[in-house]
Amino acid sequence: MKSGKSCDYWYGVSVAIGNNLQSFWNNLINGKSGISTIDTFDVTNHKTKIAGIVKNFDVEEVLGKNEARRLDRFSQFALAAAEQAWTDSELDLNSIDEERFGVYVGSGIGGIETFIENIDLLRQKGPRRVSPALVPAMISNAATAQISIKWNAMGPSMSPVSACAIGNTAIGEAFKLIRYGEADVVFAGGTEAAITDLSIASFGNATALSTRNDVPNKASRPFDENRDGFVMSEGAGILILESLSHALRRDAKIYAEVIGYGASSDAHHIVATHPEGTGAYLAMRSALKNANLSTEEIDVISAHATSTKVGDISETMAIKQLFGKQAYQIPVTANKSMFGHMLGAAGGVEAIALALSLKEGIVPPTINLENPDPLCDLDYVPSVARQVKISTGLSNSFGFGGHNAAIVLKKYE
Repeated sequence: MKSGKSCDYWYGVSVAIGNNLQSFWNNLINGKSGISTIDTFDVTNHKTKIAGIVKNFDVEEVLGKNEARRLDRFSQFALAAAEQAWTDSELDLNSIDEERFGVYVGSGIGGIETFIENIDLLRQKGPRRVSPALVPAMISNAATAQISIKWNAMGPSMSPVSACAIGNTAIGEAFKLIRYGEADVVFAGGTEAAITDLSIASFGNATALSTRNDVPNKASRPFDENRDGFVMSEGAGILILESLSHALRRDAKIYAEVIGYGASSDAHHIVATHPEGTGAYLAMRSALKNANLSTEEIDVISAHATSTKVGDISETMAIKQLFGKQAYQIPVTANKSMFGHMLGAAGGVEAIALALSLKEGIVPPTINLENPDPLCDLDYVPSVARQVKISTGLSNSFGFGGHNAAIVLKKYE
């Protein structure tokens, strides 16, 4: 690609299957589930008692005690993942124009844990006990602001809120920022820490969550006939996007290129996906057009695939509509089968997984796909990772409100 027409990236993760890139990738390609019984609050009276919880996350070691105490968990995850991405990139602050250094990181729910804690304090001990730091800790742009402050990134800063499409929205909009020459380097991705008593109760009462409580590792099962809802999870996936020309000038190691982005709206329902997958189809089609690619040039698809009845079917329909007969020849992987649905953080983490997949030539498996739904009849790489020659991939993210975002990544040659 010509300089300025694409951008390259480095990344950091904090998810249920790994707090660093190596453990995340090893567990992903080995099909290891990160779903477990919730042990952070009493789930006795809940329909759903399982989630994808980030384990062994020592926030004080990463951020220091004082900084950690004033941040909600979703911002803690974001800063930890951003630190990994920064280290991986080998960028030097002294060599970056701070006015062309941006941050596009979003969260679907923001600091809900901090909000709930202060509601409890208000009701139990009165208004004087409510923290004055409540608002700056809970607002959904807090993670973006904290990253910007830490790295003195004075360029464009934004926290897109497009529900579970946030990660791809952030990456796509950051890509456009660089493509249009308005930034050289941008932190991008998503973060979420919404596994709370309130959230699990609400999603559970909406019958959106799996209740396969006795076998947590079998609960998230995209495209399987016996799927019964998604598994909520937490964490962050943060990338650093850099213009190709900027990366080449410093002789940077390059993993992959972002070459296309497309977005759309279902314009259908506040929570239900379009039954025919029309919005998903439009986003994917737009991403390929933006990348100047034909459908024949896509080698792998990272599906949104949350493990809901309607969602998995509609995404399958959208893929078939766009790719026709070729849809049956493209491996489609569902990462959420292993680490659950990270809501606003999902797209960032799945973009990282796709980039590694392209780099290593390995497509992660879709685990728990034991009895395929007859209406979900594509090649979902069941159970075992597959080694295959791939160079270009498409990643989907869809969210409540009908938001759809798709990005196209290319292996850097």
